[in-house]
Amino acid sequence: MHQASQKHESAFLNLPKAAEYLGLSPNTLYVWRHRRQGPPSFRMGRRVMYRITALDEWVHAQEKADSRTNRSLNPLAQKPQRRSKVRR
Repeated sequence: MHQASQKHESAFLNLPKAAEYLGLSPNTLYVWRHRRQGPPSFRMGRRVMYRITALDEWVHAQEKADSRTNRSLNPLAQKPQRRSKVRR
């Protein structure tokens, strides 16, 4: 097989393959698509497809949005705020 066509074919994954790539069940990915959540997808004919680069970008965005992996979002890493004194 021609190398360019191999690269072209591997640029997209169908829903079951994308779920496998992400380590999710196909049902989870299907439900997220129905709810307009999760990684971006599109229809190619009758098939739902995912661009591998978009899957990687989506995973990276999830990591950045998680306070466990992004220290700047971790509330425990921030300096405690002082309570303002309440006048009575």
